[in-house]
Amino acid sequence: MLITTITWALLASYGGVIFYLVRQTTPQRVTAPEFFEGQSKNGQAPGLWLLVASAAISWIFAKSIDNAATLGNAFGILGGIGYSIYYLSFVTAAIALYFLRTRGGYRSIPEFLVSKYGLLCSRLFLIAIAIRLLNEVWSNTKVFSLYFGAEGSAGYWLAALIVTAFTVFYSLLGGLRSSLLTDGAQMLLAAVLLVIILATLGPGLVSQGLPAVDADTRLAGLTFCGLAFVQIFSYPFHDPVMTDRAFITGPRTMVKAFIWAGLISGGFILLFSSVGLYARAFGVEGAPSYTVPALFGLPMLLVFNAIMLTSAGSTLDSTFSSVAKLGARDWDNRKGMPTETQAFIGRWWIVAIALLGNVPLLSIYMGDQLGPAIIMATTISGTMVMGLAPIFLLAFLRGAGALSFHLAFWPGLIFGILRVFESALSTTLFPTWMSLGGGKYAVDLGVNVYGLIICTAGYLIGAWWGSRTPKTETTLHS
Repeated sequence: MLITTITWALLASYGGVIFYLVRQTTPQRVTAPEFFEGQSKNGQAPGLWLLVASAAISWIFAKSIDNAATLGNAFGILGGIGYSIYYLSFVTAAIALYFLRTRGGYRSIPEFLVSKYGLLCSRLFLIAIAIRLLNEVWSNTKVFSLYFGAEGSAGYWLAALIVTAFTVFYSLLGGLRSSLLTDGAQMLLAAVLLVIILATLGPGLVSQGLPAVDADTRLAGLTFCGLAFVQIFSYPFHDPVMTDRAFITGPRTMVKAFIWAGLISGGFILLFSSVGLYARAFGVEGAPSYTVPALFGLPMLLVFNAIMLTSAGSTLDSTFSSVAKLGARDWDNRKGMPTETQAFIGRWWIVAIALLGNVPLLSIYMGDQLGPAIIMATTISGTMVMGLAPIFLLAFLRGAGALSFHLAFWPGLIFGILRVFESALSTTLFPTWMSLGGGKYAVDLGVNVYGLIICTAGYLIGAWWGSRTPKTETTLHS
């Protein structure tokens, strides 16, 4: 009873702090530049370190923290290293989007896609990232709600409802501006909590040493590292939580901020994987994010609860602001729409994603446990969008147009869908020769390597064909 009471008191305290911060920094009437672009009341873009903190904490998802611990437990130190490799996505995005902004003058990714590949291609891309945003809602809601009760319990559902509703409330008030400002506070809090966790687990890990892994486990860990490295060339472009922030400051500031954000968030994830290392070293059974803090009693449970709330809240409000921009600005790209109308539409999209994004949680009543699906949501969604790598990184090819987009986009999507069917049906659809490395991610690595080659080849064929087409025809989508 005491644990339950204190846990809910912690949630109330978190809500009180965030609510106070929002009310102190958000005006009663927010303008469209504040709501969609995160500008201040004076029309100034966010500063370097505010952007660093926001980008970093927005990628330290509750599900990523949980994944880091799980992978550290499964593969030892290679699990944490592999998951932190995903955070090199910041470098990929920084370089690619810097050139889109400085050489192309584009103000958003949809504007670039419409100009280079056409409206249909832009909308296909937006549908893909909408699916990504849906995944972000349920996967983060699930992780923090488990600290308030077993899956499906009254406490579990009440926590999911309260945190989602509260985050919707302040996102409706200030949009991206509220997200940026709360992200800064959430990043500081998360850093303090991580230090407490490391100080608690550190002595035990030092005395025990890094847990040993056998040769097969080491190979499986290296395979996962390889998968993460292959996916960083496409993964960042289907995450508007990251890419929306690439257009709200000057290009040079963005590059600096993204590199710092990648280092900070990647380092955070690597350090948090020590929770999984501790579980492996001491033979702790069960999900490390829940079983390890239980070993140290109530104070450590509250620390883990707080860090999950902080990371989930920062990801949810960023997701909501990205959905608002997608629905109100990016989909139709109608520049003549009044800004007040855009903000009104954006707010309705926030409500919609909050409701639809949590629908997968209901699958518990159909006998589907979503635990392993949280990691699969990352690896498979990265597989589905492997074709985005050439679409963005080879966009400088003059002959590339709509044909190049389709020849790169669809093969990756098909491979990703086939992997979903393999996981859902526990069957084999890809031949064994496609596997690379060893362990559970060998098929994923092979599919991503061969798939990326196919997607890139398709893009280059489309560019070659486009270069042979008379200029009057190719300029329709460029």
